[in-house]
Amino acid sequence: MPELPEVETTVRGLERFMLGERITRVQLNRPNLRRPFPPDLVQVMTGARITGLDRRAKYGLIDLDRDQTMIFHLGMSGRWRIDPESADKHDHLVIETNAHRFALCDPRRFGSVDLVASDELDHWPAFAALGPEPLGDGLNVDHLKMALKGKTQSVKLCLLDQRIIAGLGNIYVCEALWRAGIHPRKAGGKVTKPQLARLVPAIREVLETSIQDGGSTLRDYAQPDGELGYFATRFDVYDRTDQACRRDDGGLVRRIAQGGRSTWFCPKCQK
Repeated sequence: MPELPEVETTVRGLERFMLGERITRVQLNRPNLRRPFPPDLVQVMTGARITGLDRRAKYGLIDLDRDQTMIFHLGMSGRWRIDPESADKHDHLVIETNAHRFALCDPRRFGSVDLVASDELDHWPAFAALGPEPLGDGLNVDHLKMALKGKTQSVKLCLLDQRIIAGLGNIYVCEALWRAGIHPRKAGGKVTKPQLARLVPAIREVLETSIQDGGSTLRDYAQPDGELGYFATRFDVYDRTDQACRRDDGGLVRRIAQGGRSTWFCPKCQK
């Protein structure tokens, strides 16, 4: 699934070609993705000018000059294609401007598209329940200390809770916990303040590095221009079962299951 860095990379890639452009045509090639397309999507977007692009958690936002925002989620396999040379049977939404053509391609159709009044975004149900952005000022030691207080659930699963931090996914939680030297099975409420002081910058660093690298190319993900992200070449623990810890401490990366997902960590340096 495309995670926060992949969505951020997608939004930045689209912004270069979309910002300020007027939409001349909108085409729906099926009635739904994970859920139906908004019934007024074509009418609202056709003729509108794109005034801004942004991201919230794992959602991309396309602002229109009609006080509406189109929200997209890439699901498991979604990606935007810019000026594709040929049509793809999985191009379910196509947006055209005078200069470019943008196709939302989603083979597995777990993505979604919504249309929300721009001044109501913070109250949209999917956003109202989200915690702070991991790259914003809202993520700090005090917030995490309060959010994890008394938690008996593992810190790994706590960090995947979007109500605690918005947008963190499995890859980046594993990587951040390794950088901070925190065992993924440790109860959230037992994580010490010094550990949290290492975790906050570790989360930011791993996300920012991945964004710079264009994201992690796993299965179907590619940037809007077709380029593949290469952060996967930098993984310290993710998907490195039985390989030597990059700290050269003699430890071997282990894989365990937590909450139905795989977790990778070094039992020697993560306490």
